[in-house]
Amino acid sequence: MAGQRADARRNYARLLAVASQAVAEDGAAVSLEQIGRTAGVGSGTVRRHFPSRDALLEAVFEDHVEALCADARDRAGADDARDALAGWLHAVSAAAATLRGLAFALNREAGRAPCATSRLTEAGRPLVRRAAGRLTPGVSIADLLRLVTGIALATEHTPDPAGEAARLLDLALAGFLAGPLSSPAAPR
Repeated sequence: MAGQRADARRNYARLLAVASQAVAEDGAAVSLEQIGRTAGVGSGTVRRHFPSRDALLEAVFEDHVEALCADARDRAGADDARDALAGWLHAVSAAAATLRGLAFALNREAGRAPCATSRLTEAGRPLVRRAAGRLTPGVSIADLLRLVTGIALATEHTPDPAGEAARLLDLALAGFLAGPLSSPAAPR
């Protein structure tokens, strides 16, 4: 970005500002062409800066994802590893539930790299590793991030997305069945 001409930097900043507003209002299904029109630039300019919707969403959510990664690093040395992991998952859940489009982007990006999902996976991996003795065997950071994004997607259109997502995440973290199942797929 530093090597770009001043007008290219201005266009990028204007596109990012318009995109951030559009994603906040309409979610991840924003039109790149509409963002360009609103920013007053052509579709070629939009595509030079953001070759895909995923690249645009990555840029829109960059600061939020970096803050979540920093939060994970800050929690990594906490005395209670289980509480540190739960607190971080709640932070991810709150962001995914309140930043329209983030949960969709995280869900859609699963398995792709580099992306917000892979960055959050790397950031959360030490928390899961430290809490391993207090987690159900086999639980991975990928499982937990899918759970969080699923909850965020399910609560996105409720009157209080963050509150409802937190409630459902607490339910999932606590579990709702007492004792183990007799088999992985219990008969009905």
